[in-house]
Formats: sequence, structure tokens, C-alpha cells
Amino acid sequence: MTEERTHTGPASSAKPLVAAITDFGSADVGLAGGKGANLGELLRAGFPVPEGFIVTTAAYASMLEDTGPGGTLAGLLQTGADGARIREAIGSVRLPEQLRRTITDAYRRLGAGPVAVRSSGTAEDLPGAAFAGQHDTFLNILGEDALIRAITGCWASLWTDRAISYRHRQKIRPEDVAIAVVVQTMVSADAAGVMFSADPLTGRRDRILIDAGAGLGEAVVSGRVTPEHYVLDSHARVRQWTPGGHETVIRATPKGGTVETAGEPGTGQLLSKRQLARLAGIARQVTAHFGTPQDMEWAVAGGRTYLLQARPMTALPQEPQKLNVFQKGMGPFFVEMFQERPYPLDVSGWLQQGIVAMLQRMAGSIGVAFPSVAEVLPEEDGVVLRLIPPVPRPTIRVLAAPVSIAARARRFRLSNWTHDERFAAFLTEVDRLNSQDPRQLNWQQLLGHVRATYEALGPIGELRVSYLPGVLISQLKLRPMLLLMGKRHLAPALIAGAPTRTSQANRELERLADLVRADESLRTSFDRLEAAELVHRVSGDPRYADFNQSLRGFLTEYGHRETSSAVLSSAPTWSEAPEVVLGLVKVLTGNPGQTTDQTGDALRELSAHPALTNPGLRRRVLDTVDTARAGMAFREDTHFYATMLLPPLRRALRELGERLRSAGVLDEAHDVFHLRDEELRTISDPGTLPATDRDRYRQTVLARAAKRADLAGTPLLDLNALFPEHPADSSALVTGSAASRGSATGVVRIIGSPAAFGTLQSGEILVCPYTNPSWTPLFQRAAAVVVDTGGIGSHAAIVAREYGIPAVMGTRNGTTTLTDGQQVAVNGTTGTVTAAGNGS
Repeated sequence: MTEERTHTGPASSAKPLVAAITDFGSADVGLAGGKGANLGELLRAGFPVPEGFIVTTAAYASMLEDTGPGGTLAGLLQTGADGARIREAIGSVRLPEQLRRTITDAYRRLGAGPVAVRSSGTAEDLPGAAFAGQHDTFLNILGEDALIRAITGCWASLWTDRAISYRHRQKIRPEDVAIAVVVQTMVSADAAGVMFSADPLTGRRDRILIDAGAGLGEAVVSGRVTPEHYVLDSHARVRQWTPGGHETVIRATPKGGTVETAGEPGTGQLLSKRQLARLAGIARQVTAHFGTPQDMEWAVAGGRTYLLQARPMTALPQEPQKLNVFQKGMGPFFVEMFQERPYPLDVSGWLQQGIVAMLQRMAGSIGVAFPSVAEVLPEEDGVVLRLIPPVPRPTIRVLAAPVSIAARARRFRLSNWTHDERFAAFLTEVDRLNSQDPRQLNWQQLLGHVRATYEALGPIGELRVSYLPGVLISQLKLRPMLLLMGKRHLAPALIAGAPTRTSQANRELERLADLVRADESLRTSFDRLEAAELVHRVSGDPRYADFNQSLRGFLTEYGHRETSSAVLSSAPTWSEAPEVVLGLVKVLTGNPGQTTDQTGDALRELSAHPALTNPGLRRRVLDTVDTARAGMAFREDTHFYATMLLPPLRRALRELGERLRSAGVLDEAHDVFHLRDEELRTISDPGTLPATDRDRYRQTVLARAAKRADLAGTPLLDLNALFPEHPADSSALVTGSAASRGSATGVVRIIGSPAAFGTLQSGEILVCPYTNPSWTPLFQRAAAVVVDTGGIGSHAAIVAREYGIPAVMGTRNGTTTLTDGQQVAVNGTTGTVTAAGNGS
């Protein structure tokens, strides 16, 4: 069916007011709305979608312009009027006669029988913004007058309070939305419901979930009935069936409208095997057509199956990963770095051109190809979906790696790395980048400054290429020595505790805490105020000038440290979030925790070995220990210096965002992180961007922000796929990898992010999802540490051994199983957490 394309007024010039559903496809969201565009795409592809027509957004615009509500709407929006006044203005409209006639002509060509009238907003059924239930649907509409009222009702539903609130959360401006209306032949269903082509809870793509109820699907969609629930496998076999509640049934009436009656319990499944197989086939075909799992509505009537709606599934977890042994071994290091989902600018900028380029250089030095960013962090619609632990691929050059490693270990002594001219050149470049004020640069110069910051990480990679072989050789020497001496268990503790820039920062934090303890007034403030409040109190009270000066000095030296992750340029540094530092000081002002010197104890135990009475052997073994410790310090300190690039980089990126905000492209400067580096480089000057380009970039940012929000509850990597199942222990609340020996009993304190640092009390059990260097001062007061992620070689484990506190890593669920205030016993030797008194 092809409808007459009649135009009314200049607002709709060259755009149809009404057209058949088949005249539209997935590219026509702006005219047919999300639902209409999807239905047109499906009907064109031969899916069993009821026929009908679409009253387009051009008709909505024409109604606003030709009847007066356009000006009224603009005025109401400008004054911030509520949705009720806007709906009243639209609901009182009398349609222009030509538009009304065009709609009724299309209705007559459809048969003038019962129809379903559904809203189709231009912002709905898009990735991250489904708008499910936000706009109105009118079922079993009969007659021309009823149809016009239903269409007007759909238009008005664009301005319901729930729709306005939803758009506000999605950062969609009122002026950026419009609405179309889909009119379809009514399907008086015997049974109907919803269907998902993947499991919305587990993410499994080999499962199809169907909810079904008797009568129209409105009862299922609205939640007024407990539906029958089917779980099918990829071959349409029923893996699980749950009977429904049969609370209510909604059916169409002969005179139009619907009636709701009490349901009648059935004696078996509502759907036959044949019907289930038909639905499963539709689900697979629709998913294949759109290339992504779908959320669908369906109906069965008179023996026929209909597809009423399809949209991308939102908040869908990624398919569970199956990791190989290498990925499970390396995965904890990457999980610690990616506790937050990287933004597009993180991925295309600092990660791709800085961090991963460095890792590729390091891997290449031993004949191994490191995967690309796209392989490690696959994206959809420009947003990172998941983290895939990398699997480096050996090349023919790996055969020469032993010779290359040995040569570099001999040539580059770890004790000399800070005197390397490349390190001096790196520090000089950091100073140059810090001295540049991004506000004084034009757009192209600013982009050049950003690129120079990415490239400045190169010398750190070169230093690691040169000196890490010495770290590897020292480790290879130490572990066989300890194995022969029967002291293999001492290896983790022996290599912990080397002096590093991080340990220096921790000592300086202790000095700040000493200043607080020495000043009764300041101590009172730290005791009573939250960290965010302390920022204003410390900076604004002249009594605390000395402490404030010391804090500024600390931030000058260490303020470049990351609060979240060194691989994310989108996350603030300590200097930008001083409340994080004050939260750490707040923790350190408490009574010192009971810690032991695990490294010292391990050295004393090793030195007492009878074999080390031989002076030559003793010197050789202890020198090897010292070299191994220096290697760990090298790894930590190069990380420390690499983060010195974050402040100049973030200043430049924020300036890019600010200029795009001033040009009307972004709502907030931080939204620049939703754009990719290459997209920024296609802009010659934000101030001269044509309106079409501004709108295009803006829509890109909004879509990615919505997609990112949609994925907010989905982890980048399921920890159950990464960490091994530990032996069952009926007394254990939580189990993980034993990472730092000893046991401790205390009260659980869950710290989910740096913002909560100040809540930890001395002697409590620190339970957290991950750690990085900014967390380490907490270890000076915690009695023990329990971490969802990480392994024996992770940062948290090393620091826990340095401070001599028990640590259990890779628990997967410590932060969700344990609760604040719970008394537990942590055994870092066995890797268990039990209720206090049930074994420690």
C-alpha cells in the first residue's frame, strides 16, 4: 500500500505527512520515529508485521505551525511550564482540514476497521534510549473521529511528565524531539507477549526468552498479569517453563476499545511447540537482520503469528566469556586498570596512542605482537562493550628473544635507570608540556599539544624495553634459588617493600596526618567533617595556613597521581580531587593499625638458612633479592612518572571540551570524552562549524552518552569467568587467592571508590572492588584487605605484603557478600574470609 503524500504548509515541504509503513526503513527515524522506522524495515524484509501507515513527524510539525500550538509550545518551554499545560494545548487542537482528510483517506484505504495507534518518538528505540512505556498507545480504535483523537493523544504523550523526565535523564533537549504515529490493522490476539532474543540477565545469546499471556499483550507489557515464562535454546527447545498467574485478560471489543476480565487458570502451556518454534525463528531472523539482540512484542491470532514491535535490547550484559589459561593469568592486571568503562576519547587517545602503543613496543622487543585496542576493548555504536584480556601472539622474532633479553639485562643496570638520558629527556618534555597554557593556543595548536602529550609517553616505553629484562632475569634467578633452599613461599614477601615514589608519597601523607594530630582544632575538623567539606574548611580558614601550604606542596609533588586508573584520561587526578587526598589523611589521623614487617621477617628467615653461612653464596642470594626488589620498584616508579603526563593532557582536553561547549556542540565540557580523537581532528575550528555539523556531533555525543548509561550496570568483564572456583569451605563467607600471609579479625568497611576513602577507620577490614596506587595509604590503617579482583602479583597484594597485613584477592563477590559493620576473620594464608570466631 502506498499512501498519497500530501503536504500542508511550508514546514512539511518535501516531507510526507502520511505514508505507508513500507515507505520507511531504519534510516528514517527522523520522519517515522524509532518504532515506525523499525516496523517499516521489518515489513520491507518480509516479517509478519501488520500493515498500516505512519503519520509522520512532518504532520506533527505541520499541526504545531498551522494551528498555533507551535508558538504556544515554544513559549511554554521557555517559561519552564509543566507537561500538563503543554498536553492541554496540544489536546485542544483542531487538525487542519487537509491533514485530517489525508489521515482519514489512509485509514479508509486500510479498510476503516479496528486499528492500533502507537506513538513513535524520534528519540526512542535507539541504543541506550528505548523509551519503553514513555509514550502512549491506543488499542482497537474504531472510526475516524476516534482515530484522530488517538493520534492527538499520541502527540500529547510526547509531553507527559514521565517522558519529559526520561528525556532529561538522557540529556535530550525538548527542541530535539518530535513524534510520529503508527497506525496498524488491529490484531485481536488469542495470546500475546514479549520476547527477547538473548537472556537479559546473563547475556547468553543462545537463549530466547518468551513471556506470554492470554488476550492482548498489553496485560503482559503493563505488568497486570504474571505471564507464562519460556526459556528456549538456539534450537527452540524448551529449557524452562514457568506457569503464569492468569490474573487478568485484556481483549478487544466489537465496538472499539478493550475490556479487562479475570483470567482462567489453564491446564498446560499456552503456546504450542509449533508456535514457540515460529516465535524463536522470528527472534533469530530479526536479530540477524539488525545485527543485535532484540526486544520484541508479538501476538498470535487465528493461527497466525504477528510481530508487533522490535527494538534493540537495552542493559544487555555481554555474552559470558570463555578465557584461556593465559587470559586468566593476565586478566587480573587488566581488570584493575579498567574498573570504569573508558570513554571514546580515552580509547582513541591516551590508550591507543599512549598506553597500548607502549605495550606494543614492549611486546615487540621480545618478538610478540600485542593486540590492538579494538581487540582488547571492542565497541558498539562508539562505546566500549567489554574487556577481553589480551593474548599476545608470538612471531618468528620470538626465537631471538632470549639472546635479546640477556643482552639488555647485561647492558642496562636497574640501579642506573634514573640516570638514563631518555629519562632526563622525558622529564624535560613533561616540564615543557606543563608550562604551556592551553587557553593561549588556537584549536589546531591545541590538538598538536594533545598529540605531543600522547607521544611523550614513548621514552617510558623505551626505558621499560631496556630495563625490564633485568627485572625478568632477577626473578628467574631468585625463584630457583628459593626452591632449592626450600623457601619458595618467601618470594612474594621478599620482593615487596622496595622504596618507591609511591611509598614516599605515603610517608608524606603520614606527615600531613601528623600536622592534623598536632593541631586540636584541625583534628576536630577532620573528625567531624567529610572529605569534601574539609577541602573548603582547610583552604578557607587562616588558622590552617601551615597545613594548607603543606597540602599544596604535597599536591605539587604527587598531585598527578590518578584517582581511578592511569589508563583513563577522563578520570581526575589528586590535584583535581583534593578531597581524595584529605580522605586519606583523615584515615591516617586515626590510631595506627597493627602491621608486621613481612619483608623483614622473610629476609631474616632466609638469612638464617644454613646454606647462607657461606659468605659468597650469601652475598649472591641477597644481591639477587635486592635486584628483584629493585625490579619491582622500577615497575612502580615508571608507572608513577608516566602519570605525570595526565595533568597537562587533561588541561588540554578540558579546553577542547570548553570550546565545543561555547560553540553549542556540548552541554558540558566533560562531554568531549564522548568524541573520538579522530573526530576532534576533523574539526578545523569549533567557532566556524556549520549548524549541520554541530547537530551531527551533538547527536553523536547524546547517543554515546545514552549507550554508556545503558551499559552502566554491566561489568566490562564477568569476574566469574576470570577467577577460578576455590575449594568449597562451608565456614567461609568469601574465598579468593591467598595473597599476603597472616590473619586478622575486624569490622568490614566497604570502600567502593576513592570518594569513600575517609570512611575507613583504623583496624577495620578494607573490602573493595579493586585498588591502584592511590589506595595504598589505606593499607597503613587497615587490619586486612579483601579485593574482588587481582591476584598475587597485583598492586594490592604487593602493598599488603609490604605493610604486613593479610590479603585475599580475586574473591569476585567480596563487596556484595560482606556488609559494613560485619565482624569477620580474614586469613591471607588460606584465602578465606569467615565470620569472626569461625576460624582465622
